[in-house]
Amino acid sequence: MPVLGLQLMMLKDQINEKGMYEVLRQVRELDIDAVEVSQVEMTDELIDDLVRGKEDFGVETASMSASIAPGGNGFALETEFDRAVEACRKTGSRFLRIGMMPFGAMTSKEACEEWAASVEPYAARLKEEGITLCYHNHHVDLIQFDGERIFDIVRRVAPSLLFEVDLHWVQRGGMAPLDMLEAYAGACKLIHVKDFRIAPMPADAVKRFEAGEMDMKEFYGTFLSLSQFAEVGQGNMNWPALLPAAEKAGAEYFLIEQDDTYGRDPIDCIRESREYLKSIGY
Repeated sequence: MPVLGLQLMMLKDQINEKGMYEVLRQVRELDIDAVEVSQVEMTDELIDDLVRGKEDFGVETASMSASIAPGGNGFALETEFDRAVEACRKTGSRFLRIGMMPFGAMTSKEACEEWAASVEPYAARLKEEGITLCYHNHHVDLIQFDGERIFDIVRRVAPSLLFEVDLHWVQRGGMAPLDMLEAYAGACKLIHVKDFRIAPMPADAVKRFEAGEMDMKEFYGTFLSLSQFAEVGQGNMNWPALLPAAEKAGAEYFLIEQDDTYGRDPIDCIRESREYLKSIGY
C-alpha cells in the first residue's frame, strides 16, 4: 500500500512561524507518515529539521519541490542540482516534483515540447542518482494540441519525467480520474488526494438576481465559481475506487492536500481528511 502523507503547502505559514521540526511533530500526531515539501525556502536548517523529524517522529520526506530555472518553487536545478541531490540523500527522499510548467509552455504544442525537452536532461540525470522527477498537473494539462493532451506531450518528449497526479485537477479538467490513471499507468508515482465539492448557491446572490440588482452575466459568474477544494470524503470524488486504481497505476505515496480551507484551521481540515481515509482502510 502507498505511504500516506501530507502536502506541506497547507502548513507553510506554520513552518515559517515555528519551524519545520515542530510542524513534523504535529504531522505525526495526525497519524500521517510522510510529507511533501513545497512553497517554503529550502534552507540548510529546514533540511536538517526534515532529517531530525524522520529520526525523532518517523515522518519521512516523500518528495521536495524543484524548478528548472531560479525563481521557482524549491530547488532550481539549473543552479542547485548537486544541492538538490544532496538534500534527497540526507532526507531519504526518492522524489523531486515540479509544481507547474511555465504558463507560456501551455500556449502551444511547440512551446510545450520545448519546455519538456528542457526538463528531460535533468530528469535523466536525477534518475542516474536514484531520484525520480515528477510533474504535478492542474486542469490546464488536459489542454489538447492536435489531439495530444499536455500529459501526452510531456510523456513523449520527456520520458524520464513521471507524474504527480492531482486527481482533483484531473476531474476539474474534464477527464475522469479513473481513465487518467489507466491511461498513464506506470508513470503515476505521487498522488495528491484532494476532494472536489460544489458549494451551495449563495442565497444573497440569488436574492439580488431575483430583485434585478445583478444581471445574468454577473450571476452566471457566481454560478461558475461554486467549485471548491474539499476535505477528503466531503466532496464528490469516489475514493474507494480511486485509491486502489492509483496504487495499480504505480503510486508510491498518497498525499493529502487542500489548496484552500476557506477560513478553517488547516489542521482541522487535515484531521478530517485523515479520519475519512482511515474509515476506508487507509
